[in-house]
Amino acid sequence: MRLTTWLQLVLGRPFRRAGHRTALVAAGLPLHLAVVPLWLWLLGTMAALVRAPGVVAVTPLPVLLTLVVTPLLTVGQRRRYRALVGKDLPRPAVPGPGRNWKSAVRQLTTRALWRQVCYHAVAGPLLAVLDLAVLAVWAVALVAASIYVWIWALPPQWRVTDLGYTTQAAYITAGGLALLFLGPRLTGALVRLDTRAAEVLLGPSRTEKLARRVADLAESRAGVLDAADAERRRIERDLHDGVQQRLVSLAVNLGLARSTLGDLPEDARKVIDEAHREAKEAITELNNLVRGLHPAVLEDRGLDAALSGVAARLPIPVRVAVDLPQRPSPTVEAVAYFVVSEALTNVVKHARATRADVTVERIGETLLVVVADDGAGGADLAAADGGTGLAGLAKRVASVDGTFSCRSPAGGPTVITVELPCAP
Repeated sequence: MRLTTWLQLVLGRPFRRAGHRTALVAAGLPLHLAVVPLWLWLLGTMAALVRAPGVVAVTPLPVLLTLVVTPLLTVGQRRRYRALVGKDLPRPAVPGPGRNWKSAVRQLTTRALWRQVCYHAVAGPLLAVLDLAVLAVWAVALVAASIYVWIWALPPQWRVTDLGYTTQAAYITAGGLALLFLGPRLTGALVRLDTRAAEVLLGPSRTEKLARRVADLAESRAGVLDAADAERRRIERDLHDGVQQRLVSLAVNLGLARSTLGDLPEDARKVIDEAHREAKEAITELNNLVRGLHPAVLEDRGLDAALSGVAARLPIPVRVAVDLPQRPSPTVEAVAYFVVSEALTNVVKHARATRADVTVERIGETLLVVVADDGAGGADLAAADGGTGLAGLAKRVASVDGTFSCRSPAGGPTVITVELPCAP
């Protein structure tokens, strides 16, 4: 059993995919030769041009025909790979069809079209030579390996009169078997070469691949940000509607017990008072936590109301000016809110300011956020441990492809400017 398995691996592996690959090579031969007559025509007209300048008007015709048949040949190549080896060649980015001469010129001048022309007009004939060589190897191998079949098809008189054929046929058969084992390797190498050329010249360029990759990464990152923002809103709702309500109910019950149960011992009353106080403190801390996750007012009433609420809770006067004809996306809106909230918290903690100004406005497709204060200044974005949290704000802004800048000279004032993209 092991010997049989070994023989199958040794003898069967080279031929496992040889049929599909050989079919791919055979199907590619006419496609690779399709442009050769046009090039021969072009060479003939150019030679005629040397002898008779009057045919100059005919000279561009082979080139124009080559440009016309190139997209058709590309479609044929894609179908060849898809039907025979199940491979889809990536498509390059091409401009959309138009009806005026400018769009036609734009399509004729694209790099993708001329890379396809290079494949069909330059690489194609070279690959056709290799296709013919590989198919010839298969044909010779099959004929040589089956030489005894051809010999027995000859008249018996020839075999009787020429008995030396057996030795020659043995050598020919051995050579045919060697070519049979060489054929799959040559075919595989040619298919890999053809596939590589097709991917490079018929598919997108390296720049287009990088652009597509960047676009895919940007889309996936936007999806992750949206999912994270949705998860924050869900946690906020669960805390607000679940835990917070139960804590409020507990505080109310403790307050009722303290006011209605007058005959309690003093120790029991102290325990109830302490529990009531801790319940109210827990509610306050939970409110701050929920507001830090995703304030409900931001989702219900937008940035103006949410930022006004933040400003009202600060110990210094804050002027808030919000001018938004329409609300940005929830993710951008959340980033703007948290940037302003954290910046104002830093103003109170570190700036020693007496007032602050917040301006939010939309300029074109950009949401401009400016937070200024009259504090001591000296905020350093590059400081490793300045306690200002500016690096975290910059990262939050960069997560949506925004820009963050902080101008804070010693002695103040400090101005934080944030630009967030809010294209529809």
